[in-house]
Amino acid sequence: MSIESSVDEIILRVAQIMIQELKLEDVTPETFDPEIDLIDEVGIDSMDLATVALVLQDEYAIRIDEDDYPKLSNIRFISEYVDNKLKDRS
Repeated sequence: MSIESSVDEIILRVAQIMIQELKLEDVTPETFDPEIDLIDEVGIDSMDLATVALVLQDEYAIRIDEDDYPKLSNIRFISEYVDNKLKDRS
């Protein structure tokens, strides 16, 4: 994946990681609503979010500060966050 990857590509990848890591069923990256609240509507807890953050850090070679975890409330926010980190790095 190139550094210029679009937010839309990141959204699909983040959804894929969520589904894999959290063993979500009945959803695909394409059908995962990027606006859905992961904590209130999906039931993801802080440990789940930390796991996903670690995978994203490894995959994209970025640093996600623990203080930022509360901001990562839906896939769109997470994807924009990752995209901004990638742009800051280049």
